[in-house]
Amino acid sequence: MNSRYVGKIRKVMTFALAASLAVGLLAGCSTTGKVKESKEEKVLRIGMLHGSNDDSWFRQQYTDIYEFNNNVKIEIVPAVDQSEYRYRDYSKEQYVEPDYYEGLKKLLTSSNPVDIVIADTGTLKRLAEENLLKPLDPMIQEDKYDTSDFVPAVIDTLKDIGGDNKLYGLTPTFSSSALYFNKKIFADAGIEPPTDGMTWDEVFDKARLLSKGEGKDRVFGFSFNRYVGTDPYWDMQYSYISTLQLRVFDEKAELMTVNSPQWQKVWGTISQLAKDKIIPSSSNMNMEEYYSEENYSPISGDLFLSGKLAMMLGESYYINEIAEVNNNADKIKNFSPVDWDIVTMPVHPEKPGIGGNIWLGNTFSINSAAPNAETAWDYIKFVTGEDFAKLRSRSNSYEMVSRKSFITPRAGQSYNIEAFYQLKPAPPTSAAEEKLMRDMPGLHGVTNSGRPHFQEVLENKKTPEEALKEWAEKGNKMLLELKKNPNAMFNDDGSVYEM
Repeated sequence: MNSRYVGKIRKVMTFALAASLAVGLLAGCSTTGKVKESKEEKVLRIGMLHGSNDDSWFRQQYTDIYEFNNNVKIEIVPAVDQSEYRYRDYSKEQYVEPDYYEGLKKLLTSSNPVDIVIADTGTLKRLAEENLLKPLDPMIQEDKYDTSDFVPAVIDTLKDIGGDNKLYGLTPTFSSSALYFNKKIFADAGIEPPTDGMTWDEVFDKARLLSKGEGKDRVFGFSFNRYVGTDPYWDMQYSYISTLQLRVFDEKAELMTVNSPQWQKVWGTISQLAKDKIIPSSSNMNMEEYYSEENYSPISGDLFLSGKLAMMLGESYYINEIAEVNNNADKIKNFSPVDWDIVTMPVHPEKPGIGGNIWLGNTFSINSAAPNAETAWDYIKFVTGEDFAKLRSRSNSYEMVSRKSFITPRAGQSYNIEAFYQLKPAPPTSAAEEKLMRDMPGLHGVTNSGRPHFQEVLENKKTPEEALKEWAEKGNKMLLELKKNPNAMFNDDGSVYEM
């Protein structure tokens, strides 16, 4: 069939779907009415960090229904058109990473500026700091737009982006993490399952009681993720260390801060769990046993689905994978459906109530110089409103809607879904530190250089105190090099990478 003809069919089907969905939303549409009643077609331009000429997915998800309901034409404008790079001849020119942020700034400040901007939280934070975004609070108050139903952790994260407790954007969706546990493993061991609000040490204590077996039959008590051959050095960074807000170096990136009792406790705790095979790692597992032809199955690389993990940290969208595997249990050799539930992420006693990992979905902000600010706000109210949340809660399987009233378990399942949004996320990186990381990208190498030292602890070659002291000494030399040359990059061993 002719590809152009297929394309036309797809467009017709897309419009038909949007129209059918829109009919149910017409009565309760969250628009102000001003936009809908306008006789003149308005053009609303939405700027994004990257994209291409094919914006059909985004339109189906976010704009088709609004355009159908209102006399508005929506244009999607990428800061960097990625399709362009596909056709360049790099045998004749060197690839240069595009500056997405500067590209987005141009969209906001050009002679034909975009009205709405969508970007990651770090970029939105920079835009707000440069006064390139319009604060939403005055419009929220004027229209009495109800935000009380939003998940508090989502609103708090958005306010952290803006600073001064102000909102510079709203998002209709988010994703999060929780502690998944295998109910059968706990029941067979006669141990009470985990509960919301447990501390890390309480989780680790239960994990020790549940770990048993050897080789490929080993059941691990806990893991920072579900994968075979995981790396505890990186795993502990994102969930364990981040909520403690431990720093690798000081705020000016002049001195290492890892040679401290708190760092020693962290390294001692996690390394001992790995050495005792309470948590899995590439150093205490034989990869060939898991990936051999004899043992292969569609879930070979997933320890939780394989029944080899009592507890693990997992994202909200992992629920879909569990459901899919359980629905196909009869097709997987030696597999029984997993009986599971979730509780909140573990917390540190010194940081009560903080433990959630929150990832915001598409966040919509208004350009401070938007030519159609009123229409932009009307659109944002629509995509973050109750009607849209009701629709997304039925159709979106990878994110949760930001409004609590419409967050329900998937496909008739029963689990503790509130665990995904009870805790507050750790405060975001400060603007000053983000600027340091941008100005001296080699600072990432300073963090990376700790891994060989942690490996020495795992192999019983060094104590945590000795390893951290050596890391601090090496890191201080790297920081000194960055002071002399902010563009310096480093190898894994801390030596300067020669370009």
